[in-house]
Amino acid sequence: MTLFDITGLNLPAVSRRDKRFTERLGEIRFQNGDVIVLQGNLQELPELLRQWGCLPLVQRNLKLGSARNGLAPLVILALAMGSTALGLVSVPLAFFAAAFLMVISRTVPLREIYTYSDAPILIMLAALIPVSDSLRTTGATDLIANWLSETASVLPPYGALALIMVAAMAVTPFLNNAATVLVMAPIAATFATSLGFQPQAFLMAVAIGAGSDFLTPIGHQCNTLVMAPGGYRFGDYWRLGLPLSLLVVLVSVPMLILVWGI
Repeated sequence: MTLFDITGLNLPAVSRRDKRFTERLGEIRFQNGDVIVLQGNLQELPELLRQWGCLPLVQRNLKLGSARNGLAPLVILALAMGSTALGLVSVPLAFFAAAFLMVISRTVPLREIYTYSDAPILIMLAALIPVSDSLRTTGATDLIANWLSETASVLPPYGALALIMVAAMAVTPFLNNAATVLVMAPIAATFATSLGFQPQAFLMAVAIGAGSDFLTPIGHQCNTLVMAPGGYRFGDYWRLGLPLSLLVVLVSVPMLILVWGI
């Protein structure tokens, strides 16, 4: 008999301070201080909570952000994207100006910026950029391009394109996505030229591969930012990331050939 069969309630989640659950919900033994989420008939919940010795959390009507500035982020983002798309300003300048406007318009309070700025992540991302520069200036990119060219010489064109995308996916966990593009773009151009192909599709393959790091929490800042709040471990990422990466390759390679040709 399940909880739903007995009471008509579902138990979607359990939370415990400083504890990450790995067992199934049915195997968890509740302790004092646990927070549980129950789903069911609101009329029956109060009586069941009294029987179980549970205390309901106080309902609060909370709003995220400011209603009067609700459209401001959308307008600022549209201006930043539009100005870069039209070539009026560079990408770094446009989005730095967008962040500045978010602050001075009080859409994002300054105190929240200091509160939620994660210094270790910022330092990690900044430290990885010189790694890409050192690989390029020491000639390591040429060595990698030559090795890839020799490997791809026996592959059909779509195999060569898939190889450069997989290589970008393999590099991005160590350099992050921005640094990977800095490293892999010249490699891809040299790689395509040496094989007698046009470089456009290969450069786009680098962009897709660099932005598709689903295997680790360190290749993309979004993966890193959700690791601690979600209670994820390093090995949790590849379980969903591996099939997702394969899907990206299987879909992207034919589309790149169709749109840009090689």
